[in-house]
Amino acid sequence: MEKIIDENKQGESLVLDQKEGNDKKLFIESYGCQMNFSDSEIVASILSKQGFNTTQNLEDADLVLVNTCSIRDKAEQTVRKRLQKYNRVKMKTNPKMKVGVLGCMAERLKTKFLEEEKIVDLVVGPDAYKDLPNLLAEVDEGRDAINVILSKEETYGDIAPVRLNSNGVTALVSITRGCDNMCTFCVVPFTRGRERSRDPQSIIEEVNDLWSKGYKEVTLLGQNVDSYLWYGGGLKKDFEKASELQKATAVRFAKLLELCAKAQPKMRFRFSTSNPQDMTLDVIETMAAHENICNYVHLPVQSGSNRILKEMNRLHTREEYFELIDNIRRIIPDVGISQDMIAGFPTETEEDHQDTLSLMEYVKYDYGFMFAYSERPGTLAGRKMEDDVPAEVKQRRLSEIHTLQRQHSLYRIQKHVGKTEEFLIEKSSKKSDKHWAGRNSQNMMAVFPKEHYKPGDFVNVKITDCTSATLIGEAVGYSKNN
Repeated sequence: MEKIIDENKQGESLVLDQKEGNDKKLFIESYGCQMNFSDSEIVASILSKQGFNTTQNLEDADLVLVNTCSIRDKAEQTVRKRLQKYNRVKMKTNPKMKVGVLGCMAERLKTKFLEEEKIVDLVVGPDAYKDLPNLLAEVDEGRDAINVILSKEETYGDIAPVRLNSNGVTALVSITRGCDNMCTFCVVPFTRGRERSRDPQSIIEEVNDLWSKGYKEVTLLGQNVDSYLWYGGGLKKDFEKASELQKATAVRFAKLLELCAKAQPKMRFRFSTSNPQDMTLDVIETMAAHENICNYVHLPVQSGSNRILKEMNRLHTREEYFELIDNIRRIIPDVGISQDMIAGFPTETEEDHQDTLSLMEYVKYDYGFMFAYSERPGTLAGRKMEDDVPAEVKQRRLSEIHTLQRQHSLYRIQKHVGKTEEFLIEKSSKKSDKHWAGRNSQNMMAVFPKEHYKPGDFVNVKITDCTSATLIGEAVGYSKNN
């Protein structure tokens, strides 16, 4: 669950510039977190070299891929419906179409998809995308193809992702893969493997390349960015076996953040996702030291109850989380903080739920990602804990969490009214083509009249009003970042 899931992006079919000479058509659709959307860009880059251009017309596709998520049951059910849709098109319209499943569901449900249900031709896990050319050759020869082997080394640091559906302003850069935190509700360690980090030099090269192409903001991405640790390659858990020289020259996340900020001082940097047990104050101090690192932290907590945190195998307490929040706000007073929260985890009592609400009252998050617990097969909670909180109780508790978060979001956003702040223009407003939409350092969206500005401009905006989710204002000139 340590992943931001943007509901507006679920099921996006991706499209990029057509490469001359490519004669095959790829339809690729993504579900889940930012990591999946980033991975789809890697897949498109690999397949572009195999003669594929993307299409948004399913019926014309030679190859249909769906990049999947196992975090929530809803995502899995949606993907199953999409696979049924693909196969109807295949039977009725395009019998030569090949269908494949990528990502976390591929790793978890490989046998079901290929052997039992026989609904796909191709199953590829998150670490096997470089094997796609070989797997497609197998499919072309009439055989089902599968590779879901989890790697100890693969980071795709040598693949330059094709930016799909990009606004040309903001981009994702993956810095770690896998996760070592065995939270009992989460399937990620089983579908994406153990934690390993990408060579910092390849990250800086990708950042520099993005700047040269006109991008103005990068989000450094990982299941747990705070655990970033480069010591020449290998798993994080094997760091203790590294040589003294490797240990002395190792690069941790705070250092990587500093390297990025210094490499492109006019580019804005964000990162996601953080873990309370792994976040160190040197990361926050690095943020405070560099104006181009955004004052925003996504810090999932999942529950406000120490008992439930222990059941979740979260290696922090409520009190330690409060201390971390206090230190972050001491170092960066105007920081924006968001959360992930699970309602109705197994054995959760009304007292545990009240602990969650009181934690929210203490922190008063800017916004959050809140879900009712759904049992995920393969997780420790799925194997060993009974999903014993009734559905109606889960929904009532989730509703109370949502209501409180809306109050806090309004409280936080109102504090920006009357101020003049820097915003990066990303796109036209959804509600008016006469207004731009852009984000400030705290990740809040503002809309303001277009005038002579354009996407990619950093502008100072005077905030005059707000809704519970959006700031409203007018640009008063370019900021010093331009």
